[in-house]
Amino acid sequence: MDSHKEFEKSSEEGENEQPNVEVVSRKEPFWVFGYGSLCWNPGFEYQQSVTGYVKGFSRRFWQGNTTHRGTENKPGRVATLIEDKEGITWGKAFLVAAENNAALPYLSTRECQLGGYRVYTVNFHPRPSLFEPGSYSNSLATNGKKDAVLYIAVPGNRHWLGAAPLPDIAKQILECHGSSGPNAEYLLRLADFMREEVPEALDEHLFSLERLVRKFASDMKVCLRTLMGDVEEESRREEKAEVKTASPSFQFASRVPEKKLRCVNM
Repeated sequence: MDSHKEFEKSSEEGENEQPNVEVVSRKEPFWVFGYGSLCWNPGFEYQQSVTGYVKGFSRRFWQGNTTHRGTENKPGRVATLIEDKEGITWGKAFLVAAENNAALPYLSTRECQLGGYRVYTVNFHPRPSLFEPGSYSNSLATNGKKDAVLYIAVPGNRHWLGAAPLPDIAKQILECHGSSGPNAEYLLRLADFMREEVPEALDEHLFSLERLVRKFASDMKVCLRTLMGDVEEESRREEKAEVKTASPSFQFASRVPEKKLRCVNM
């Protein structure tokens, strides 16, 4: 069963139904596929992570968020997936041990109870170039795909915001902040993940929003580094760089970490 049919089957279930027992309890290792904050912050223990994609979906910032990246009065926007026959969405899959009884309850709270997402099972396609012969993941490459647990927010859930002009979405993202930090951080870290892990992949929606957020931040003279709380970390990096520069040896120069998030208009 491909991911499109699985999505149609799951969408027929009632909005308030709990995830199937099959999804909650596993007797063997299983995969969880993330396409948003899970890519850089899974929050649960896993045995292995693999970059790859799911077919039949496109990523959109159409889901509202009132906890992690926004508030009830000012909801942020986070990613969900919409059906798209020609769509491919890249992300990261995590292999969870069968005896790990904490991962799925944690994700149920984070994604379903707080986020408004629902649980599905889709076909995950790993990136073949990442595999080494003899590893568990090599069997994944041989088979070409593997079932993975996936969380999707669909229209009708209590946080759904839906489509809007990209400039409006970008402004909303720039203005919102939740318990996990600024909404802009979510967007920029996801864009960074895509550039670093899958530089050849296209995601027009994601990168268009990133360009708009950076433009609006520049127009408003907003420092994205400050907005994201990286000032202290940046100061520590600069201090380390100064100490290393004063050293008679230059052997440490190559170890100074690059700045992934740069200040806009400062």
